[in-house]
Amino acid sequence: MNEETQTISEFNHLLMSLVSADEFELASNLKSNLSSFGLIPNDWTYSIFVNFYCKKNDPTEAKSVLDYMLENGFEPNVATLTTLINTFCENGRLQDAFKVFDIMSSIGCEPTINTYNCLLKGLCYVGRVEEAYDLMGSIKKSSMKPDIYTYTAVMDGFCKVGRIHEAFELLFEAIEMELSPNAVTYNTLFNGYFKEGRPLRGFGLLRRMRERECKPDYVTYSTFLHGLLKWGKMKAALSIYKEMIETGFRVDERMMNTLLRGLCRWSREEKELLKDVHNVFEEMRQRNYTVCPDAYDLVVEALCSGREMEKGFEILNEMITIGYSPKTFTFNIVIKSLCGIGEVDRALAIFKLMHKNRDPRGIPFNALINQLNRRGRLLEARFVYAVALKRGVVPKSKPSKYLIVHHK
Repeated sequence: MNEETQTISEFNHLLMSLVSADEFELASNLKSNLSSFGLIPNDWTYSIFVNFYCKKNDPTEAKSVLDYMLENGFEPNVATLTTLINTFCENGRLQDAFKVFDIMSSIGCEPTINTYNCLLKGLCYVGRVEEAYDLMGSIKKSSMKPDIYTYTAVMDGFCKVGRIHEAFELLFEAIEMELSPNAVTYNTLFNGYFKEGRPLRGFGLLRRMRERECKPDYVTYSTFLHGLLKWGKMKAALSIYKEMIETGFRVDERMMNTLLRGLCRWSREEKELLKDVHNVFEEMRQRNYTVCPDAYDLVVEALCSGREMEKGFEILNEMITIGYSPKTFTFNIVIKSLCGIGEVDRALAIFKLMHKNRDPRGIPFNALINQLNRRGRLLEARFVYAVALKRGVVPKSKPSKYLIVHHK
C-alpha cells in the first residue's frame, strides 16, 4: 500500500466517522476541501458521498454521485446501492429505487436479501402489497433465502390494508421455515388488530409472543395500549398500563391523558375505579406531565361524584392557579357537592368566582339558595336570587321570607 493510498484511506476514515456521527456540516467542509489536500478520491470515497447524501435524506444528490461513479469507472458496492434504494423507498420514490436496482444487475452487482427487503418495505409503504407479495414469491423461488425481515415487511403491508388474516398466514409460514419472529414482527400484528378495531385480540398475541420467548418491547405495549384506548376498552387498557409500569416502561404524556379521561368517565358507573384515577393523576404529577384542561375537569367531577369533595375542591383551585378555566359543569358539580355536605361558604365562594362570565342556565342557583335558606342566611340567599334574575334566570327556589334564628 503506497503513501497516497494510505492518505486517501485516512481521509475516508475521517469522512466516514463524521457522516456516521451525523456531523453533516463538518463532513461537507471536509468533502469540499478534498482537492486542496492533493488527494485522489477512490471507490470508497464516492461511496461515502452517496451515504452522506442518503443520511441527509437527499437521494437525488446521492444518485448524481452514483451516476458520476459509473461514468468514470468507479465501482459502487452492494451496501452503497442498497442504501440508496432504501432512501428512495423511504421517500416513496419506488420508480427511482427500481432504477438503481436495475443498475445493480447491469454492473453485475448481486443484490442481498437486505436489498430486497428495502424494496418490499417500499412497495408496502405506498400500498402496493400485491406486488410486494409477488416479489417475495420470486425471492422464495430463487437461491436466496428470505429472513424474518422479509416476512415482517410484507406482513406489515397486509396489516396496513386491513388484511391481517394474510399477515398471520405469513407468520405461520415464517415459523415453519424455522425463522424467529421478533418484537417488530409482532408489533406489526398489534397494529393490524388496532386498525381493524379488534384490539382485545392483542392479549392472545401477547401470550403467543411469550410462548415463543419473544420479549415485548416499549412499542409493543404502547401500540397495544393506544389501540385499547382508541376503541374505548378501558378495563383492558388499565390492565396493560399497570403491566407497563411494572415492567419499567414509561407511558407517554398523550396516552396518560387519554387513560385518565377514560378512567374518570368509567368511574361514573364503577366507583371503585376512583383509586386508579388517583394513581394515574399522581403518576402524571410525579413525571411532571402536563394534565390537559379537559382531563382536569373530569378528575374534579370524578372526585366529587365519589364523595371526595375536599380533594375535588383542591384540584379545582389547582386548575385555576395554573391558568386553566374550568367548565361550567365542573364548577357546578363542585358547588352541588359542597352544598351536599354543608360547605356553603366554599360553595358561595366558587359561585362568586364563576357567575360573571358563565352561561347562567348552567349555574346551580337552586342548590345554593336552598342551602342558604336552611342555614338562615337570608341576605346571601337574596343575593344569589338577585344575580339569577339579573342574568335572565328565574330559580325555582326562592329566598325564605323569614330569617331563621339558630338557638344555641
